[in-house]
Amino acid sequence: MNGAGATLADDQRPVAVEAQALAGRHFRYFDFMMAAFVTILLLSNIIGAGKRAVIDLPLIGPWPFGAGILFFPVSYVLGDVLTEVYGYGRARRCVWAGFAALLFMVFMSVVVVALPPDKGWTGQAAYEAVFGQAWRIALASLCAFWAGEFANSYVLAKMKILTQGRWLWTRTIGSTIVGEGVDSLIFYPMAFLYAAGWTTHDVLVVLATQWVLKVSWEVILTPVTYAVVGFLKKSEGVDVFDAGTNFSPFRAKV
Repeated sequence: MNGAGATLADDQRPVAVEAQALAGRHFRYFDFMMAAFVTILLLSNIIGAGKRAVIDLPLIGPWPFGAGILFFPVSYVLGDVLTEVYGYGRARRCVWAGFAALLFMVFMSVVVVALPPDKGWTGQAAYEAVFGQAWRIALASLCAFWAGEFANSYVLAKMKILTQGRWLWTRTIGSTIVGEGVDSLIFYPMAFLYAAGWTTHDVLVVLATQWVLKVSWEVILTPVTYAVVGFLKKSEGVDVFDAGTNFSPFRAKV
């Protein structure tokens, strides 16, 4: 593997580089990818998390689902892209940025919802229904995101070394199976187990269903992942491997 000065080879292929050799290097599209990651994470939690939708499936009938499932898995796709293209260290920064943004979103929601409404304003009940979050669900969401995203990035980075950078689909799908599994195993029991109207069976069914659907989204979006990863690697000129990376989630240094 080459050092920090590595650029595109003569055949325009990205050069294999160890992540440690790129400390401090500026990448053309990294900031945009981080912004997209945090944006999708926040919007899927603000807009999609509170709505229960339903579709009528052939041979099955009405099938209820949380609307957030349509877009939240995209954050895992972007997490895969960030780790694959820029390495675990930079993906770790994105996870912490997303965690801080989610934490501030919860804090802001609590403060704004709690502010006394003006007598002439009639939207308080609707505002509380949309932006009010039970502390249990908010805490479960934060913990599940943090653990799931780090598990996802760790598995992908390790699988990339084991596969020597081949078979991208195996690590994007494999890491999502683990990451979304950790996310679901933490979120649904922590948020709903023993809650009013929820039985243990309900929690387990929703947990398994949401996990399968989220992983299925990753499989469906595999061609898009290939296209984005290919474009970014060619544009940045490197193919990052985490052979000597410190994988502690509590480390800020790239």
